[in-house]
Order: sequence, then structure tokens, then C-alpha cells
Amino acid sequence: MKIKNSSISLNKSKENKLSIQFNLDGFSFCIHNPGIKKDVYFSEYAFEETLKTPEELLEKIKETFKKDTILQKDFSEVIVIHQNNLNTLVPNMFFKETHLKTYLNGNIKTLATDFITFDEIKTIGANNVYIPYVNINNYFFQHFGEFEYKHHITALIEKIVKLSMAKEKTMFVNVSKSSIDILVTEKNTLLLANSFHFNSKEDFIYYILFVAEQLQLDTDALSLYFTGAISVNSDIYKIAFTYIRNIYFLESNNAIFANLNMQKHTNYILLGT
Repeated sequence: MKIKNSSISLNKSKENKLSIQFNLDGFSFCIHNPGIKKDVYFSEYAFEETLKTPEELLEKIKETFKKDTILQKDFSEVIVIHQNNLNTLVPNMFFKETHLKTYLNGNIKTLATDFITFDEIKTIGANNVYIPYVNINNYFFQHFGEFEYKHHITALIEKIVKLSMAKEKTMFVNVSKSSIDILVTEKNTLLLANSFHFNSKEDFIYYILFVAEQLQLDTDALSLYFTGAISVNSDIYKIAFTYIRNIYFLESNNAIFANLNMQKHTNYILLGT
């Protein structure tokens, strides 16, 4: 189901750059015009139910590409963002490219047929090791040719650590339909990044408080910034505010929000600036 789309000045220029993000809950994309240095188009599709497999996700993406004529245009560059929890961060000092499977085995169950790759995140001196959806990458290669891809945690970290924040430890929580990404920074240094699935508001606050406890964060003094699919009227926000008083929304300065009926903290991985 298509739920949002907006265009500022989408033209026929082949210089436009396409960024795509997807998970088992939905698919979204934006188009950037390098000539005017602005995002000029955004569209989001939400699936009625969370899909169970990458194969089901591929079928949904194929349907979207057939129906959405914008995705049938030519682009100078394509960036694909895989959103899943099949990843782990490894500091450079412990990282060896020949040991990728070993790093993941401590957190998730891997199969012998899994393709494992990594993103180098220079800003934090670490590598994000993960399993991309290879079937979807293959489809995009057939459709676009060469393209760049990365994990959503990589994209989120790259945006968060560049922010000029207070020297105190700060928590960032990116919210999706059934998962959250929790990042904790101090003086623009990343202390933690992890993702969790949740089924209820109680699950939601449990993971936030669990991370706070593990890092010995004082919830009365902690500053927490939300991004993604959360609003002040949602149950998950209300329960978070019960335990943490200093809650804010991390808003984007992206000009495209003037043409979108969306709050500025949503879709931060694609639209955050």
C-alpha cells in the first residue's frame, strides 16, 4: 500500500540519484538532484502485514517496480539500504575479513549458504558485518546495473555521529513498525549500537531501559532522541516518557518535508540531514 509521496521538482535529468531502503515491513525511496543539492522526491510503501521471508519481500519489490513509473527512470547513481537485524559491529583492531562468519555466529544463526559482507565505518573505526538480501541485490543489478549497497545501521551511524551534540552520553532510538535501533554516543563517539524486535510497548521500553542500565545511564538526566515511526500520541512514546523525562525528536533540515505530510523526524535514514 502506497502511503506517502511528494515531489519538489522532479525532472528528467539522468543525473538524479536514487536511494532505496527496505525491510520486511515496507519499502521506501527518495531521489536526490545533485544540481540543486536537494532531495526532490520521496515515496513510501507499507505492507499490510510483516513479511516472513526475503523471497516474499522480493515479490513485493517486483510488484512495486512494475507499478511505480518513477522507479523505471534512469539514474546516475543508486544506493540500496538493507534493513534487518542480521549484523554486528566489530572494531578495527579485532577485525579480519576472513572471519566474517565467526563474528555473526555469536549473535545470529547463520547458514552455510549465507553471503556475508561488511561496511567499513571510518568515523567510528569499526566494521559493520551483516547478511544482505542477496536475492534482492540480484534483482536490482538486473534492473539498474552497478549500484552501492549498505546496511541500515551503517547509514544511521554515519548520520548520528556527525551531529554536534552535548558532551554527555546521549541515546538515539530509531523506531520502525516492529523493531528499534538504539545508539548511544558521547562526544560524537559511538558507545553502543544495537537493534531489537518488539511486540508491545512493554518490550519497547524494556530494551531502552536495559541499554540504559548496561551503560549506567541515569534516566533522570539522560537525553533521548527519537527518530522514525513514533509520535507523541503513540503508546510507545507515552510509556517511554513515564520513565525518561528528557525526550526529544531528532528533526531533519531536509527541505522536502515542506512538501510532505510527515513529521520531520520520520524516515531519518533516508531523509535525515
